[in-house]
Amino acid sequence: LTTIICLDKTDSTDKRIVFAGDIIDQGKAFLQKGGDEFRKRFEAIKEDDYANICYTSGTTADPKGIILTHRNYTANIEHSSSLHEIPAYYITLLILPWDHSFAHTCGIYSLMKFGAGLASVESGNSPMDTLKNIPRNIREIKPVFLLSVPALAKNFRKNIEKAIADKGAFTQKLFDHALKIAYKYNGIGWDRGKGTKAFLAPLCKLYDAILFKKVRAGFGGRLKFFVGGGALLDIELQRFFYAIGIPMYQGYGLTEAAPVISSNSAKSIKMCSSGVIAQGVTVKICDDEGKELPVGEKGEIVVQGENIMKGYWNNQKATEETLKNGWHHTGDLGRFDEEGYLFYAGRKPEKELIKPGGENVYPGEVEKVILMHPAVAQTVVFGVPDPKWKEGIKAVCVLAPEE
Repeated sequence: LTTIICLDKTDSTDKRIVFAGDIIDQGKAFLQKGGDEFRKRFEAIKEDDYANICYTSGTTADPKGIILTHRNYTANIEHSSSLHEIPAYYITLLILPWDHSFAHTCGIYSLMKFGAGLASVESGNSPMDTLKNIPRNIREIKPVFLLSVPALAKNFRKNIEKAIADKGAFTQKLFDHALKIAYKYNGIGWDRGKGTKAFLAPLCKLYDAILFKKVRAGFGGRLKFFVGGGALLDIELQRFFYAIGIPMYQGYGLTEAAPVISSNSAKSIKMCSSGVIAQGVTVKICDDEGKELPVGEKGEIVVQGENIMKGYWNNQKATEETLKNGWHHTGDLGRFDEEGYLFYAGRKPEKELIKPGGENVYPGEVEKVILMHPAVAQTVVFGVPDPKWKEGIKAVCVLAPEE
């Protein structure tokens, strides 16, 4: 740490501390002396200029550099705001990697646009130490919302369940019954408290007051919701967090789309889905010939909008295979229901298959089995060259923090 910018003046003698007002004064002085040069540089940046190049994970092929423009990002901020409102009093603790488009758009740029607050996780002496700082930082920052991925959500739930179990058998039974009642009352989101579920409302309020409110206190006491991305969240995880009063809104997106395409939200939620499409983004479901399919039929998710990437860096072949007539062919399968909710259904077989010795292996199926081991927090399975079988299988795992 080399510089600490303080919004208020301080009597500290720490040379790293700089008063924000002094920086503003320096900026004004600079503009008076070299303002023309500054404006020249500022105005030289166009919407269609490259903002950055994000690389794919390479799980289905060699990593590709995704070129995102300034307009890709600003457009997707506009798209995202149609799904989730971000008032100026909101604050988040950005736990996800800052170099990913999900963190860029939803964790940094959207908050900048609406004047909301952003905090970072305190760095430790090692990556594992940094992870251990997350619970304490959450209690300190008291975030209003958090961005999450499945591995993080599972770890949160694991810690909650451990804390409940540590309080003894009576508390455990009470918590289990509270979850059961909340699951029934919440349904899958859109039908929450409707019909005969309404009779469960008083009991849900009681359990919330004596149990779930205390659980939420562990997240600072202000946490309203999570937004989930990165991979498909298990519906059981969604039901759990909805029950304790912190809904986890599943979304769908990809880096090539900067990345938001759809999401559940407080306005519209169906827990088994990836939500509704953001305003300004157009999505259709197509067959292998590119023909649009009717509602309810499964096909490839194809996307159009100002958020779609410029192309792949130095890879014209991959760009032409993916971008066709202004539409991005994602390689993902999905379908729409009658209410306009998008349902993700995995990767197209030819995009995902690993074929050692001609046998078909789906990485996702192998990953599911590996993740059943309690010591594994995250894993990715992918194909690698093999001299005997032409293609082999490799798995990279991230151990759970306590391991």
